[in-house]
Amino acid sequence: MKDAFGLPQSLLVLGGSSEIALATARRLIVRRTRTVWLAGRPSTALESAACELRDLGADVRVVAFDALDPESHEAVLGKVFAEGDVDMVLLAFGVLGDQAHDERDPVAAVRVAQTNYTGAVSSGLVAARALQAQGHGSLVVLSSVAGERARRANFIYGSSKAGLDAFAQGLGDALHGTGVHVMVVRPGFVRSEMTAELDEPPFATTPETVATAIELGLRRRSETVWVPGLLRVVMSVLRHMPRGLFRKLPV
Repeated sequence: MKDAFGLPQSLLVLGGSSEIALATARRLIVRRTRTVWLAGRPSTALESAACELRDLGADVRVVAFDALDPESHEAVLGKVFAEGDVDMVLLAFGVLGDQAHDERDPVAAVRVAQTNYTGAVSSGLVAARALQAQGHGSLVVLSSVAGERARRANFIYGSSKAGLDAFAQGLGDALHGTGVHVMVVRPGFVRSEMTAELDEPPFATTPETVATAIELGLRRRSETVWVPGLLRVVMSVLRHMPRGLFRKLPV
């Protein structure tokens, strides 16, 4: 169960080697979290992440999980929930893709969409049903400001995040009053290995800053979290900007 401050004692991370997810897990372990499930494709990065969190004092378990294999999600996540209640599920997997390449390769573009959206729909529904069955818990979904309005520079990624964001909001509405809390997190550009080769835009943030915002959102039982918070205003302006003008922006 969550502690008096609304923070989880047990955590399941879907996308166990995500830098944002690991920053969040580290922060929560320092507070109260004692059991962590890291779900992801078997890799040295996943094992290294598990070792790091164990060194912080958590009981860490690794489970094989593939976002692109929705047929396996019910069985994989069912085994985790069979071990006991899970206070928080952090849906943190996703791929950025290569816009220029993916426009020329529809199969690659579909893979981005399947990972970021289809895989999230499947695993999110399975996790939500399990949380509802136990009567409590939070589902935290890492979305992106890229989903607020598709940009020429990354509309394949942005469209997949738009779908994810809409799905998570609808799921939150469906679960309202059940004891399950759904929180959508919309970071801007996050400095990470995934974005290391990209030009850094304004309002760039870090995995640690996103983790801090997630903790605060959990304490407040927020439904939507923007990181940094100023992006809420910026994206509101961009979302309502006339299309002809928006096209002229260097974004």
